[in-house]
Amino acid sequence: MIGVGDMVLLEPLNEDSFIENLRKRFDHNEIYTYIGSVVISMNPYRSLPIFTPEKVEEYLPGLDEAYRSLRDQDKDQCILITGESGAGKTEASKLVMSYVAAVCGRGQEVNKVKEQLLQSNPVLEAFGNAKTVRNDNSSRFGKYMDIEFDFKGDPLGGVISNYLLEKSRVCKQPRGERNFHIFYQLLSGASGDTLTKLKLDRDFSKYNYLSLDSATVNGLDDAASFRTVRNAMQIVGFMEDEVQLVLELVAAVLKLGNIEFKPESRVNGFDESRVKDKNDLKEMCELLGIEQSVLERAFSYRTVEAKMEKVSTTLNVAQVRRSALLNGIYGCSPLQDNSFEQFIINYCNEKLQQIFIELTLREEQEEYVREGIEWTNIEYFNNAIICDLIENNQNGILAMLDEECLRPGTVTDDTFLDKLNTICAEHQHFESRLSKNSKFLTDHSLPHSCFRIQHYAGKVLYRVEGFVDKNNDLLYRDLSQAMYKATHSLMRQLFPEGNPAKVNLKRPPTAGFQFKASVGGLMRNLQTKNPNYIRCIKPNDKKAAHIFTDSLVCHQVRYLGLMENVRVRRAGYAFRQPYEPCLERYKMLCKQTWPHWRGPARDGVEVLLTDCSVPAEEFAYGRSKIFIRNPRTLFTLEERRRACLEDLATLIQKIYRGWKCRTHFLLLKKSQVVVAAWYRRYAQQKKYVKIKSATLVMQSFTRGWKARKILRQLKYEKRCKEAVTTIAAYWHGTQVRREYRKFFRANAGKKIYCFIIQRIMQKYFLGLKTTVPSMSPIDNTWSAQPYSFLEGAHTELRRIFHLWRCKKHRGQFTEEKKAVYEEKLEASEIFKNKKALYPSSVSQPFKGDYLEIHKNPKYQKLNSAVEEKVLLADVVNKINRANGKGSPRLFLLTKNNFVLADQKTGQVKASVPLPDLTSVSVSTQSDGFFALKLKEGSASAAKGDFLLNSEHLIEIITKLHRTWTTAADKDQINIDISDEFLVQFKQDKVCVKFIQGGPKNGTSAACKRKNNRLLEVSVPSSP
Repeated sequence: MIGVGDMVLLEPLNEDSFIENLRKRFDHNEIYTYIGSVVISMNPYRSLPIFTPEKVEEYLPGLDEAYRSLRDQDKDQCILITGESGAGKTEASKLVMSYVAAVCGRGQEVNKVKEQLLQSNPVLEAFGNAKTVRNDNSSRFGKYMDIEFDFKGDPLGGVISNYLLEKSRVCKQPRGERNFHIFYQLLSGASGDTLTKLKLDRDFSKYNYLSLDSATVNGLDDAASFRTVRNAMQIVGFMEDEVQLVLELVAAVLKLGNIEFKPESRVNGFDESRVKDKNDLKEMCELLGIEQSVLERAFSYRTVEAKMEKVSTTLNVAQVRRSALLNGIYGCSPLQDNSFEQFIINYCNEKLQQIFIELTLREEQEEYVREGIEWTNIEYFNNAIICDLIENNQNGILAMLDEECLRPGTVTDDTFLDKLNTICAEHQHFESRLSKNSKFLTDHSLPHSCFRIQHYAGKVLYRVEGFVDKNNDLLYRDLSQAMYKATHSLMRQLFPEGNPAKVNLKRPPTAGFQFKASVGGLMRNLQTKNPNYIRCIKPNDKKAAHIFTDSLVCHQVRYLGLMENVRVRRAGYAFRQPYEPCLERYKMLCKQTWPHWRGPARDGVEVLLTDCSVPAEEFAYGRSKIFIRNPRTLFTLEERRRACLEDLATLIQKIYRGWKCRTHFLLLKKSQVVVAAWYRRYAQQKKYVKIKSATLVMQSFTRGWKARKILRQLKYEKRCKEAVTTIAAYWHGTQVRREYRKFFRANAGKKIYCFIIQRIMQKYFLGLKTTVPSMSPIDNTWSAQPYSFLEGAHTELRRIFHLWRCKKHRGQFTEEKKAVYEEKLEASEIFKNKKALYPSSVSQPFKGDYLEIHKNPKYQKLNSAVEEKVLLADVVNKINRANGKGSPRLFLLTKNNFVLADQKTGQVKASVPLPDLTSVSVSTQSDGFFALKLKEGSASAAKGDFLLNSEHLIEIITKLHRTWTTAADKDQINIDISDEFLVQFKQDKVCVKFIQGGPKNGTSAACKRKNNRLLEVSVPSSP
């Protein structure tokens, strides 16, 4: 090992040996030295092989300790990386991220999160880093990254907060420095099409915001960096349209820098400003989706609103707040010659140093005293007095600056400095040329309009010029409202205060107040976590490798308090923990404390450490905590605990596997018993089936033998009976023949005749049994008459059989079918041999409701208008007398009325009671025309009779005939079947005449008006 790796082991310990040890290790590329867990990082200003993922864990044991505490003990950790500009803080943060990626587990989601955390650096550096005279990749903002881990130590995600971005760099850069990287990367690496869409040119000289003397940096490829940034944005989670929005905003910033204003005088004597060349303004408005006139007015006018009044005033060239708009787009406030911004940054550094002092030096020493640990106090500088000088709520510099910004009257930077001279003059860390303290009056190194603060890192001179304006950090409402009107979604999100619906007339908080609040929140967050430190040191001011400047390094070692840190670490303890959680965590290492310790927790810890043979010099007992001096002792306990947990896990696995095997065996045993029972049942069933089969065979043979024996006996008895019967028959025949011979001659002819007639009739009736026709009433077949004397009987039997099978057929009819047949029968009586259309209607069933009026929602209104049950619903054509053309109507027939309604609207056109109907006229031909003639003088006959045409004429007239007869309780309605009849139309009678000869277009009948008294219907000839 080169030199001493851990300064705690350095002998002798003094400032010279400390610096010499750092130099020796730096010369041999050992840039990391430690003070216990605190890492001292020297910037090598070149790439070293230690930055590879394989070497990360080897070179950062301090990070390993923090990671173990986070993973194993569930303690939140924070890593504070501090140092001057150019000391390597950015690279150190990258190394921390690389370490997290190296030590965490593997898996698709874990790898995705690790890659996103790593790729966040290129994006942040592109928009927040820039080349300075001290550093080619200087971070111009403070960064706090909060990474969440799961119980396995794998990252779940992270949140990055930034503090105090140096937005003034966008407007102006000191000589030898350049703007933020993203501007140069975009112009160098974007494709031609992208630049065309963004209305940009690759030439840096065309943009006022880009310095030309340092536009290119040796060893820095802006084009390759742009491709890296684009890829990193996609990995982090930017969608393609979101990347485009960001690039459009960057292009708009470059365009804004090219906008120049010229003065113009108004009639009233006031000056106003106008844009010189509106081309850049136009292109900027096109990129952001803002009307050019709106933005130009926002630049040149300011609107002041008080209560219910608004006043607009013009702005001259000096008052135009272009930079204010730019700062609103990009970040915080300007940084020039240690002005307000450097004051705020140094305030934050003081607070971070205070955290280091509080947690590492003061709090640790106070805890030793509180716990009763033998301790020799170590002196150190406490910068709390400097923090109080800046942040005190009553007489702190920030409080006085806010008070000066808010008071009425004339407020200038000089009045603010006067207040500082009045209130802070006696403070030992404040110096001013105009201070009441006379010792500064001869200090010519302190210019006018300046003050000096003795920070922990040394004296810093601040120019008071611009403090008041920068603390106000006001952006006129005209500009914010103009930006909110943009169609560019990202721009609208940057200016929520521009929403007219959320106008707030209250004065916004000052920049100092906002930063003080954010730093306070950061400090409270850090104090809840266990701190770990990386103290970055810059070896030289030339940004060159292999150069070690003793005086510069010594200055940094002093103000960082590294010597005091070594002394505290050498005398102190690296780890402390209350007795209860310590015993709970490590009790399995000792048989006496495992699994339960019944006494006090401290006694249990003593027994535990004694049993583990931990050397007495490695620990100390406090009042409520155990203190362990060396982290290696803690790591040893952790390793033994991990091994013990593995043994316990093995024991649990063994018990579980035994239980699982026993459970499996019992299940197999139970299954075997069930299987055996089922098998025995199956075997017995099979045996029973065999026995049953054998028994049935024996029974069948036995029964067969008995049956055959009985059969032989019965056959014998039958033959005996037949023999006796034959003998008796012959005997009786002999006796009858003897008697018959006596009377044969007197009655022989008559008896023979009657016998023959009886045999013939018997044969005839028996023959009808096989020759009777089917049960169909329309079957006219009948067997031929065999003998002429049976003619009357033959005819009567045919008639009787036909009536009987008709009765049988009628008995199968339902009431609905009977009604249909009755209607068909009635239609036959009316139209058979009278109407040529009738034969084609016989085979068509009478459906009645062709419109399904109850189901169709279209006729819901009509259905509600007709209260009675609808017997028939169909579409008919009502013939117009004027031209003979038909209009479609809905024809509804109920028990007491028939109704005509409009087909489209369902509106009732006519409702006629059936008693008002006198007769119906139809032709003899195959047309569907019919006339409904109404009773003269009735209310229904006011408009005359109805001449209609329907495809279901036979059914309509038949149902009308049956319904009218039933409703009127009279004789049948008069149905006139003629090829010429009269129809009453209002006051005139018109003759309707039917002629043969179809129309030219179509095969249906057509009606045509011949004159005022004649309508002629042309009916196609029957085929």
